[in-house]
Amino acid sequence: MNVFLVVLLVLAGVALLLMEMFLLPGFGIAGVSGFACLVGAVVVAWIWMGQLAGLITLGACVLVSALAIWGFLRSNALDKMALDTKIDGHVELANNKLQKSKEENDQ
Repeated sequence: MNVFLVVLLVLAGVALLLMEMFLLPGFGIAGVSGFACLVGAVVVAWIWMGQLAGLITLGACVLVSALAIWGFLRSNALDKMALDTKIDGHVELANNKLQKSKEENDQ
């Protein structure tokens, strides 16, 4: 049961941190909750399963978080979520209009 709780907290923490970084704007409840889940997983492992399990959990939290962020950045998910619009129009500058009107008046 203790191992299941630690794994569940790590997975929930990583998922919440990914949601905070890539889906939800700002630094809010999801980021704080994700960080709290990761810290809670380390604390639970350290207290209930011993020092070695706590250190392994700490390393696993760092490794899983880094791999999840790296994998998400390498996937095409960000390309599908990002706004990718090309604007074809152009704006004529006021200086160009003045030069054209001067040229038309001179002729």
